[in-house]
Amino acid sequence: METGIVIKPMRIYIPEEDIVDLHYRLRHTRWVSPMEDATWEDGTSGEYLRDLAAYWLSGYNWREREARLNKFDHYQATIGDSQLHFIHAKGEGPDPIPLLLMQGWPGSFVQLLPLIPLLTAARTDGTPSFDVVAMSMPGYPFSSIPRKHGMNFKRIADLIVPLMTEGLGYERFACRGSDQGALVQQQIGLHYPERVIGLHRSGITPFMSPMPADLSEAEVAYQQKVAAWAPTETLYARIQALRPETLTPALADSPVGLASWFIEKFQRWGDGGEQIDQHFGRDELLDNISLHWFTGAGAAAIRSYKEAVSGTVLNPEKPPRVAVPSAIMMPLHDGVTVPAPREWAERTYNVQRWTIMEQGGHFPEWEVPGVIAADVRQFFGDRNGTITG
Repeated sequence: METGIVIKPMRIYIPEEDIVDLHYRLRHTRWVSPMEDATWEDGTSGEYLRDLAAYWLSGYNWREREARLNKFDHYQATIGDSQLHFIHAKGEGPDPIPLLLMQGWPGSFVQLLPLIPLLTAARTDGTPSFDVVAMSMPGYPFSSIPRKHGMNFKRIADLIVPLMTEGLGYERFACRGSDQGALVQQQIGLHYPERVIGLHRSGITPFMSPMPADLSEAEVAYQQKVAAWAPTETLYARIQALRPETLTPALADSPVGLASWFIEKFQRWGDGGEQIDQHFGRDELLDNISLHWFTGAGAAAIRSYKEAVSGTVLNPEKPPRVAVPSAIMMPLHDGVTVPAPREWAERTYNVQRWTIMEQGGHFPEWEVPGVIAADVRQFFGDRNGTITG
């Protein structure tokens, strides 16, 4: 575990020359000739992307958005040779529960912002409020960009636990995560169970190696759906996991290229269909993309896929099971995966709460923050960390 932690407050400020450079690149984008009969099934809509780029150049005001982002309290922690960005939002009312909040790709802390005030607000219904620590993983905006192999989910967990305990003084804390954030928290639950009140996540990893021989009927049907879905819907991950450095120059050099790579995921994985702007908010989508662009995280964050695959964290001979109490929300409209049955999740988690999400997709903190907040409050309702509901 890392020692020697230095925490400093920070404010987001992007140099003016970086904004000018972004506008120059947007203004001089080399556009391909559009396909007349293309749909979102062919990839990011060229018509939508042109309109978004035009708004990014002429309608979107970074300085105004930057001021909005700075309404939250931002910090950077130096741990060894790594730096982690996080937002620290203190809970109202008596004895708020410390909560580590994390998301994954292609999001950023922007994905978590709608959820934070719902968790910190004082409650009158008997459920708790939370001290929220919204953490940015290495490779994400304002955290350090790894330049050597080895920054897998276990290594990230080894950085976050001392930050939460030694740096911020939380002897035990709750966890809420989605996507890669949930996988890091899984490692925290496996290796630091004494530090964890409980784990709350959405979705579940559909792959397991080796595949168990005692699958239930529901699990067999689930794996049949996964087998049909995986060859097409995981191709992006295969590219990012196999040879990410082939893709990183394009994501680092072209803001429109970065936007195109990201936006397709929000359209396909979210629960808004083609109504992306209405579902997520156009300015909010550009907040996320702009942060990835300005910090270089848009290129760096995809490297985590190779680190996850090349390590032994996700593919041990016998997948370990998280023993700490866990809550899982299973979204029915997450386009990146197939809804799993509870017994599949119970193979790797001590599932004490199971919730089917009728609304919301892969970015639930952004899409349905009220639903997530209510489930988190219910799960962590007992002050001793035992589970209600």
